[in-house]
Amino acid sequence: MMQIGFLGAGNMGLAMLQGIAGSALCKSGTIKQLLAYDPNPEKHPALNAIGVAVCESAQALADAADMLVLAVKPQMLADVLDGLTLRKEQVIVSICAGITADFIRKHTIADARIILVMPNTPLMLGEGASALARCKGITDEEFALVMEMFSSCGLAEEIPENKMKEIIAINGSSPAFLYYYAKGFLDYAASEGIDADAALRLFAQSMIGSAKMLTDSGYTVEELIRMVSSPGGTTLAGLDRLCEGELQDTVYRCCDSCTARAYTLAGETRPEKIS
Repeated sequence: MMQIGFLGAGNMGLAMLQGIAGSALCKSGTIKQLLAYDPNPEKHPALNAIGVAVCESAQALADAADMLVLAVKPQMLADVLDGLTLRKEQVIVSICAGITADFIRKHTIADARIILVMPNTPLMLGEGASALARCKGITDEEFALVMEMFSSCGLAEEIPENKMKEIIAINGSSPAFLYYYAKGFLDYAASEGIDADAALRLFAQSMIGSAKMLTDSGYTVEELIRMVSSPGGTTLAGLDRLCEGELQDTVYRCCDSCTARAYTLAGETRPEKIS
């Protein structure tokens, strides 16, 4: 049985705690207790309401937790970690975007045992998509536990540690890109005098249904496009415009810029791509 401590209880941290608190992990006793520390006392009632024990300080949390989840803003992390004393046997789980295992070790313990996670905001609705990377020293059992923790808030997938910056565009930042794309459709609906609420519901359901077709239909992306695109029909007329605007190239550049920025924020040089 493990005690899991959350350093920070903002939107993402609280959403995770809600998901884990209601999961089989707590009901089965795999997780003995959920702990949290957040300097904002306004967060405490929500934590208490789901059975999370609130610690009086960050160090008190670190002392009690077998596994410490870092859920603070990345730009604050160095100062927070510099003020803590951790134990070598603890597992550190970071959901801080762009933060590397080496960064955490620099501010904690040279051989700290770390799992890096890139979650996304739909986790707040239990529909998250989280990418996890196991760093050196983590056991199969420990990693399986963290995978199950994030699976309680949506989907969790393992990726290599050296792809944690590249994955940001795919699941971490992509909700914003999808919302921006959706805005174009909703603005068009408004220009045609279509009820805004009806248009939002119809387009949102189209995204949900299309996502399920991608994952569950067994068809490739190209096959799914062809299924909607009757020769000489309306869909092809629209697709022609998207091709003229080089939409796929724009998406590639968008993702590439996102990745480049992640390396810049981490103070690292981006590796050359192997063609």
